[in-house]
Amino acid sequence: MKSLEKDWLTTGLIDFEYKKYVLLAYLQQVKSNFKSKKLYPDLRDLQYHYDYSMYFKDGIDQMSIQFPKRIKGVNPESLDVEYEFSNQPQSEYLSEIESIMEYALPRFKNALYEGEQIVEEVQKDIHIAPIGILPLYKNDGYLLLHEPIIHETRVYQYNLTIFENKHERLRGLKTFYVETIKKSALSTFENIKIDLVKRYKHLPNPATYLVESKYVLPLEETFLPIAKKKVVEVVTN
Repeated sequence: MKSLEKDWLTTGLIDFEYKKYVLLAYLQQVKSNFKSKKLYPDLRDLQYHYDYSMYFKDGIDQMSIQFPKRIKGVNPESLDVEYEFSNQPQSEYLSEIESIMEYALPRFKNALYEGEQIVEEVQKDIHIAPIGILPLYKNDGYLLLHEPIIHETRVYQYNLTIFENKHERLRGLKTFYVETIKKSALSTFENIKIDLVKRYKHLPNPATYLVESKYVLPLEETFLPIAKKKVVEVVTN
């Protein structure tokens, strides 16, 4: 199944049984991914849907004060509650939406909790360490992902970014794949860093971090996202 649409709650057929079917099919797929240690983007999507439903719930509460406006939906990008003017309340519509929302909220919350528990479990076996001397400026550099079991090191260039949403200022990490190196006695992590500096002159003194996983993990869905989070924590602390 594809990911759940951002505005799934208020678009299409507004019917409790139908929306329940859509929701449960989505959550079944998410939990299947979690069992395979595939955590992202499902975990981010779950957080979004939980927040979306909570904002919608708040919007319904506000609507009683805003009458004769009636709730139209929640903007999927800004999470602002949208209203439209009406001479009559749409009690049947809202009743169905509320039933769907009340059913969905605890299930999103439980799935989020399950995913976060797996993240905590996985993080115990993922370790980060600097390679060589770190420069004062650490917002740009290299990220080395290593899994000893498969004797490979994936090299990424990273850039720390800052972005804002309606509620907070956030830091994230953009990564750009460089190459994969077969680990050998000669290709130590220190030698990999020296070679990168020689070949890529735009980063003459890069901060370089090794993120090592004890076990093989899904790269795009788990290992790389968690590695990026760890680098953000180290660079910004």
